[in-house]
Amino acid sequence: MAHNRWSAGTLFLIVMLTGIAACSNHETPAVPTADTTMDSLVTAEWLSAHLDDPDLVVLDCTVLVEPDGKGGFSSVSGRAHYDEGHIPTAGFADLTGDLSDGESPLRFAVPTPEQFAAAMSALGVSDDSRVVLYDSGRSAWAARVWWMLRWIGFDRVALLDGGLPAWVALGQPLSTEPAYRPAGSLNVALRPEMLVDKDEVLASIGDDSISIIDALPEAHYRGEMSMYARPGHIAGASNVSMTSLLDESGRSRPPSELEELFSQEHDARSITYCGGGIAASANAFIMTRLGYKDVGVYTASLQEWASDESLPMEAAQESGTTGE
Repeated sequence: MAHNRWSAGTLFLIVMLTGIAACSNHETPAVPTADTTMDSLVTAEWLSAHLDDPDLVVLDCTVLVEPDGKGGFSSVSGRAHYDEGHIPTAGFADLTGDLSDGESPLRFAVPTPEQFAAAMSALGVSDDSRVVLYDSGRSAWAARVWWMLRWIGFDRVALLDGGLPAWVALGQPLSTEPAYRPAGSLNVALRPEMLVDKDEVLASIGDDSISIIDALPEAHYRGEMSMYARPGHIAGASNVSMTSLLDESGRSRPPSELEELFSQEHDARSITYCGGGIAASANAFIMTRLGYKDVGVYTASLQEWASDESLPMEAAQESGTTGE
């Protein structure tokens, strides 16, 4: 199976990940204003006020999903989009390049912790930096980089609520100038539990103390459409689609609404997955903000799982619950 082509049935997910959000007056929670503190979700207003802070590193994490000319779609680097206009001072973090393991047959496979830390260091990130991540769509790509930074032990990182569209809607300028930062020094204090492999997922099926959460659209979860080798979802998984986390502008819904989407205990183990660990990272980001303390992302997700006939899947409409 070619892992860089997506079937025509991916249109729903493409819109989910790359749709440009409209302007909105959505209110977001207040964030700390002290120079050395930062919430894990910041507004465009906050970023505008802090853009020149010397310790602040802003990174554009855009990945574009485009027609491949063969009836499917390919995910490609957002570098060209970045070059056309990005938030001033922002560097470009390439999930299709050195932030993934290019030797793996799976798209967006996680590199070694040391390789990832080296790539982030090259972008100017140091242990004492603060980092704000964004993308041009609905922040799932940025959330994947957020999750990997937390995986290697770096916590001073935030997502821009609403991504690049929120910045533009505020009337803020874009730049076509590339960002040049001195290389940083970023150490690794690994949290291995934040990334999950297929063996842990398989062992979790049937364990009532562990929740497995599918972040793909409900129609895909139910097996009514399929982007991977087999339709449906991992056996026993529930569904909280990434789109259910966002309002119509692409910004995070209020915490009170988000809490209603998740039913497990905050201290219990939770595993999120999707197709390649991108939308799953957005779910994991929100769950972490809500106080879930033991969340892991199955980064290989259905790319790997659906291709292995020995791993159980379900497509019955009555199985699991949905978040929409």
